Amino acid sequence: MTRLVAGLGNPGTEYEWTRHNVGFHVLDRILAVAGGEDDGALFRSARHLEGYNGPRDFSWARLAEPDVLLLRPETYMNRSGDVVAPMARFLFPKGEEGVPLNVSQLMVVYDDIDLELGRLRIRPHGGHGGQNGMRSIITHLGTDQFPRLRVGIGPSGTDAARHVLQLFPDKDRAEAEISIAEAAEAILDWLGTGDLEGCMTRYHSRWNQES
Repeated sequence: MTRLVAGLGNPGTEYEWTRHNVGFHVLDRILAVAGGEDDGALFRSARHLEGYNGPRDFSWARLAEPDVLLLRPETYMNRSGDVVAPMARFLFPKGEEGVPLNVSQLMVVYDDIDLELGRLRIRPHGGHGGQNGMRSIITHLGTDQFPRLRVGIGPSGTDAARHVLQLFPDKDRAEAEISIAEAAEAILDWLGTGDLEGCMTRYHSRWNQES
């Protein structure tokens, strides 16, 4: 069964390396490490995904082994669910009220202002925690019972909206890149083993030692 990893962010070069776009960078790292269907595979336009008839505001790449589709919504963060939910329904069988039966095979990776920069956390399910991309996905899917990996970007102070759309300052960029590499490694572990609980145990133990 194909699994789905969605990395959240905002489209456009002006958002490159803003705090809100770490999800995109984690997918870039996964693709760089694991490779795609073809040598030098890159993210492709939605129009090249055969058989899918839903909204096409996204780019995608596919890994051959394990079989996983990497999805970058290009709807802007607060409308991430417009794309992630239809794609989950395309890949997974539908259950009651359109909730995919295999939603546990969806992993969402995104930024979290409640975690210090450099901290990461994997959870098998849970609420949106105030993150608008996750709020949108949960609303459109009709469930929060899917795994997620939160990448800490540090607290926002009084203006969260401004904080997440700011570029990482030079002093934080290296730490962010380390977090992105570790997040990609953990997701590839989950994809390779299918063991989320084991992945959480292994990586939380490491991350806690590093903190």
